[in-house]
Amino acid sequence: MQRFRTTLVRSLGETRGFCTTPNTDKIVASVLFERLPVVVPKIDPIVYAFQEFSFRWRQQYRRAYPDDFLKKSDARGTGDYQIDYVPAPRVTEADKTNDRRSLQRALDRRLYLLIYGKAYGAPNGTPVWHFPEKIHESEETLRKCAESALESVIGDLSHTYFVGNAPMGHMVVTQPTENGLDLPSCKRFFFKSQVIATNKFKIGKCDDFVWVTKDELLEYFPDQAEFLNKMIIS
Repeated sequence: MQRFRTTLVRSLGETRGFCTTPNTDKIVASVLFERLPVVVPKIDPIVYAFQEFSFRWRQQYRRAYPDDFLKKSDARGTGDYQIDYVPAPRVTEADKTNDRRSLQRALDRRLYLLIYGKAYGAPNGTPVWHFPEKIHESEETLRKCAESALESVIGDLSHTYFVGNAPMGHMVVTQPTENGLDLPSCKRFFFKSQVIATNKFKIGKCDDFVWVTKDELLEYFPDQAEFLNKMIIS
């Protein structure tokens, strides 16, 4: 029994020592910070036509109520407590001026935060458009690292909600070398966070920032458009 245990330990030790090249890939946590639609999205014309057809079809078989009942229903909502409701316009001033730095635009769409500045893996350290991110160092989890990344940009997480503890997507970013081979430079994990109960953030630690829709977002990342289009299903 002792001989078998010694042989097993020796075998495990040899297996562990087989890898001689340490893994130097950096792990980066990126945050997909989104604002949910503020108003109900417009109904697709095909869906609207079907609903209109269904309503007219049901009207053929509707039940005829007595006149006295209809008069009582018409009297509801009258009195001193009646409030004239006027809906807010769907098109805002930020939409008219195409102000992408404002959250008061595209109210019926989801918006995503992009910042412009230095990012890990950017060629020659030049500023690029990217999501809030941070290299994983001493944080207990990648989720904590993602929270630190977002907090460093907006300064406070009191108006944010992180959706789950696991990343929503993962990609390996490579950099070309002189001999033409691509070597792994970092592994980027994406976490989703949402805006809660506010319409303005004080964005810092970047040269510029924008709030863009999904279609606009893909314009900033033409090389990664296919990956982002699959990851962001909304």
